[in-house]
Amino acid sequence: QVKLVESGGGMVQTGVSLRLSCAASGIDFTNSAVGWYRQSPGKEREFIGAILLEGGSQYYAEFATGRFIVSRDNAKNTAYLHMDSLNPEDTAAYYCAAKRGYPGRYSAGNEYPYWGQGTQVTVSS
Repeated sequence: QVKLVESGGGMVQTGVSLRLSCAASGIDFTNSAVGWYRQSPGKEREFIGAILLEGGSQYYAEFATGRFIVSRDNAKNTAYLHMDSLNPEDTAAYYCAAKRGYPGRYSAGNEYPYWGQGTQVTVSS
């Protein structure tokens, strides 16, 4: 079965950087797209960014452009989300998702059949 496990979250101070990891198993990772999402309490889940296939194109939500970077290491079956200059508004549960091949819509959550359990990022003032 497909399993995605996020890690790297925690409580940090404003202005620091974090790199989240998404370890995948049970899937042809090299030929899969990976998306990152986040959700704060009482808010809708929102798309952050995605990376397609091996060394594929990257796509970002407007708020994430220039500050968040998605990447992948196919040899390790792992995707990453690097976040710079974190602020309290970035506090949320962060999720990775995957789909074999190309999603119909890169930012649509329902295009990704496989999801991790999430990792919490809390940014204090």
